[in-house]
Amino acid sequence: MTLKSHTEYVSAPVLIPAGGVELRGDLAMPEHAKGLIVFAHGSGSSRLSPRNQFVARSLYDAGLATLLIDLLAPEEEQIDRVSGHLRFNIDLLAGRLVHIIDWLIVNKDTQGLKVGLFGASTGAAAAIVAAARRDKFVSTVVSRGGRPDLAGRALFELEVPTLFIVGGADHEVLALNKKAQSQMTCVNKIAVIPGATHLFEEPGALEEVTVFARDWFAKHLC
Repeated sequence: MTLKSHTEYVSAPVLIPAGGVELRGDLAMPEHAKGLIVFAHGSGSSRLSPRNQFVARSLYDAGLATLLIDLLAPEEEQIDRVSGHLRFNIDLLAGRLVHIIDWLIVNKDTQGLKVGLFGASTGAAAAIVAAARRDKFVSTVVSRGGRPDLAGRALFELEVPTLFIVGGADHEVLALNKKAQSQMTCVNKIAVIPGATHLFEEPGALEEVTVFARDWFAKHLC
């Protein structure tokens, strides 16, 4: 995975209050940003993940602001490393995303920007639920190797355009994405990257993810 950035990627740390906890994030704001993408990562990932940072930098190069943020507080992450339960608490994660969206709406640096959500793993389900709850402020959702099947009734309720990016060799997750898609009425699409597995570690796979995501955001956000 080789990162080719044409612009200087500069991010600033932020702390966002969310229902009694403070969530740590990194906000990157290119000049004349065309919109803002919030990353909602899931199982075992974080804002420091090289994969998340790779995609964020690519979107930043396309003129989009990015917010890489952990949906669990540090003490919760320690608990979850042992139990693994919080990362599957979709209602909790979606609620945290709603707090983040509400913060972006009033924050002087981000207010007025159209918001897109980029979810991975269980974070994709949380993004769908949050987008359904805040559809006046969220313009679109993109999922990378996500579990939209865990979003429940929000699949029926979601109204914003949604893209599922799945590896062709990630057979179980691909089947779950197709099942979730069959329950949706909004504009939606599944983009399959041939030969890619769940983490898109194959040569060129993550680059393909960024191209699909960038083009989708350009069409439905900007």
